[in-house]
Amino acid sequence: MVLNSLWGMFSTDLAIDLGTANTVVYVKGKGIVASEPSVVAVQRDSRGERRILAVGREAKEMLGRTPGNIFAIRPMRDGVIADFEVTGEMLRYFISKVHNRKALIRPRVVISVPSGITPVEKRAVRESAQSAGARDIYLIEEPMAGAIGAGLPITEASGNMVVDIGGGTTEVAVISLSGIVTSQSIRVAGDKMDEAIVQYVKRKYNLLIGERTAELIKISIGTAYPEEHPQSIEVKGRDLVTGIPKTLEISSEEVREGLAESINMIIETVRITLEETPPELAADIADKGIVLVGGGALLKNLDVLLREVTGLPITIVDDPLSAIVMGAGMVLDNEELLHSVTFQY
Repeated sequence: MVLNSLWGMFSTDLAIDLGTANTVVYVKGKGIVASEPSVVAVQRDSRGERRILAVGREAKEMLGRTPGNIFAIRPMRDGVIADFEVTGEMLRYFISKVHNRKALIRPRVVISVPSGITPVEKRAVRESAQSAGARDIYLIEEPMAGAIGAGLPITEASGNMVVDIGGGTTEVAVISLSGIVTSQSIRVAGDKMDEAIVQYVKRKYNLLIGERTAELIKISIGTAYPEEHPQSIEVKGRDLVTGIPKTLEISSEEVREGLAESINMIIETVRITLEETPPELAADIADKGIVLVGGGALLKNLDVLLREVTGLPITIVDDPLSAIVMGAGMVLDNEELLHSVTFQY
């Protein structure tokens, strides 16, 4: 007990949104202190041993541009840990960065996880956080953290619907009385949209583009709903017929066509969740509507399309990228909420 209180004196409690695309870190009393891509650059020596070269933004710059013995790895895939060791290193980097590399500090950590996560995947998150030096580990489901971050009254007996579109997963949940009443989780989100753009350009123009280029296209001119004035962007890639680098122009209408399948799957997931919602809570949602969080909520006109399909009011929170980590951070400040909405390990 004395030891724990000593750790408490040194530690700074953290909330971490361990995302497929980005990792965001919140420190109690300070707010968001780090937001970087979930990418780690690893160098493999002649004996096959791995050494971490860079983490975050610096490592993302290396994606698709590394020599044979250096790999830019994304250790999170579809919202869960794909490379345990590298995820532990990445968490250690973020925790030490926040604490100015003081080794003695062992913080309490709240980590957000997808609602469809399995017990094995939960254990992997817990063990990665332990290996990175966390003292007490609490896991919170992403839709719950997003709802808290969006300022929804989750402790009341009324229905709140949240759609969290991240990098690896889309989570749709109805929350009431500090619990998730019904939820759906699909592994279709930002990454799948990028892949869809790569495949579309390859199929239509025989041009091979990289993941980062596809993401840039999505952010710049991607749209979920037909526009009055379509935009276009210049795209550089490799011509698959001649093998020579080539530049062409692609329009927002083409991008919408390429994204259609992924977006339809997200809309179908929203529809299924609405169908499974108890009538009393459905009545609340008819009044309050649906709240969108996560980076995917920034896709242009997604709210317009959802409004048209569901007939419900759609709200995008002010800062969709940080809503989940802000919600997890608010939980750190409220002991009662911490014990009612998280799983402790």
